[in-house]
Amino acid sequence: MFRKLAIIFISLFGVLLAVPTISPKMANYFPSWIKPIPLGLDLKGGAQLLLEVDTDVMLKEKYAQLYDEVRSAMIDRSKGVIRFSELRNTGNSVTLVVRDSDEVSKAKGRLRSVLGTSADISSSGQNLTVSYTSKAREEMISDAMSRSIEIVRRRIDALGTKEPSIQSQGGKYILVQLPGVDNPERIKELIGKTAKMSFHLVNENITSEQLQSGHAPSGTVFLDYMDAPGQKVAVYSRVEVSGDSLKNSQADFDQNNMPVVTTEFDASGTRRFAKLTTEHVNERFAIVLDDQVLSAPTIREPIPGGRGQISGGFTLQGAKDLAVLLRSGALPAPLEVIEERTVGAGLGADTIATGKIGAVVGVLFILIFMALLYGIFGVFADIVLVVNLFMIIGVSALLGATLTLPGIAGIVLTLGMAVDANILPFERIRDEVRAGIPTLRAIDYGFTRSTKTVMDGELTNLICALILFQFGAGPIRGFAVTLSIGVATTLFTCLLLTRVFVDYYMHGKSKKIGYIKMK
Repeated sequence: MFRKLAIIFISLFGVLLAVPTISPKMANYFPSWIKPIPLGLDLKGGAQLLLEVDTDVMLKEKYAQLYDEVRSAMIDRSKGVIRFSELRNTGNSVTLVVRDSDEVSKAKGRLRSVLGTSADISSSGQNLTVSYTSKAREEMISDAMSRSIEIVRRRIDALGTKEPSIQSQGGKYILVQLPGVDNPERIKELIGKTAKMSFHLVNENITSEQLQSGHAPSGTVFLDYMDAPGQKVAVYSRVEVSGDSLKNSQADFDQNNMPVVTTEFDASGTRRFAKLTTEHVNERFAIVLDDQVLSAPTIREPIPGGRGQISGGFTLQGAKDLAVLLRSGALPAPLEVIEERTVGAGLGADTIATGKIGAVVGVLFILIFMALLYGIFGVFADIVLVVNLFMIIGVSALLGATLTLPGIAGIVLTLGMAVDANILPFERIRDEVRAGIPTLRAIDYGFTRSTKTVMDGELTNLICALILFQFGAGPIRGFAVTLSIGVATTLFTCLLLTRVFVDYYMHGKSKKIGYIKMK
């Protein structure tokens, strides 16, 4: 008795989970954790962006860092300077010539101790070549992909976009689906910005003639002023404080009620920022964002607290957007939008409307067919089929799944399999009765002996769904999720709930089953 009550309770709970989705007006009467299932891009309308992660630029920056590390290792005074010449970054390696042939092995050992196993170090006479190993490059690319996905997610979440879908595709692409977004231009602008911020000292010794010539001396770069295109600022290449040390950023207003961006550094960034502002009072420093000078203020006094303020004639929205970019972190590699699709909400509404008509017509035909073919048992199967449908929707909503057209296809396929899962025990019962088995025993045999067949079929579908989820992406995963949920609910409703209805109807009496003509 307890087992039957538990089955009925679980079924009712699954049906209740689906009520906010079936009737959104009822959602206010349910707890906050029971929410309507969100609609996907193809049903709700919105934008879809396919982004390409430019890992070549990322690797180029990594080799620039390798160049600096090799140089620093060779001129490390604490361990003794190793004389060298012709240090070059070829783009896929760093080469140099050790002047003293007796120091070649010493140079290789020092580079190995600094770079570890991530680098290949080879020599030919006094020529050394340093490059990243293939394993290290693969790890860099994989890390850049995972970090890019996480940063894109944080940026989109900070903008308040609901139910975004962000997935990796093909090793170097990111698929972003934004249901309900009808103008993706601002989203594209924000998620596509690298947003690398750094602080540099301004080189005040550069003349206007040098700026106009465009030939920067060693250790100095000429960068464009963001608010004044064409105007150059000479800044030292050395990064005094990196944006990686930024802990928080918020849009705010200054004393003149103008929008600004306030910044706060972590412990390491605070120490470096305090050192910078203490040692260079009355000098200018440049705030560089994506290779453009955002601002170049003069340091009036030391700033020991790690808090700063960026001003630059922002609008309030511009200040908020910049704060989001800085707060979410810099992209490890540039992103390029290579494909963009926009689905209108009207198209999604038409899809839902036609889908409802098709679903209602299909379900009605199934219900009528089952009732005509199997009588009262067919009615039980119809009730169980509806409960199964509600449970799929309810469990999907509880797990936070998004309903898409492929997901609906998964539900339809599940319902078809559920009908088959009910037919198998009914036909087995009919065979047992025809063989002269008493009705109650025939029912027991029918459900017991068909269970293995039903489970084999459903588990096969589950394995297929898991494979699709593991290796698929986007719509394929949505189909796999609803199919997996449907397999679980079908096994529960068809093997357990149907038996509860049949047992209740028979109520221990050896009745003849209406749809079987017994001789």
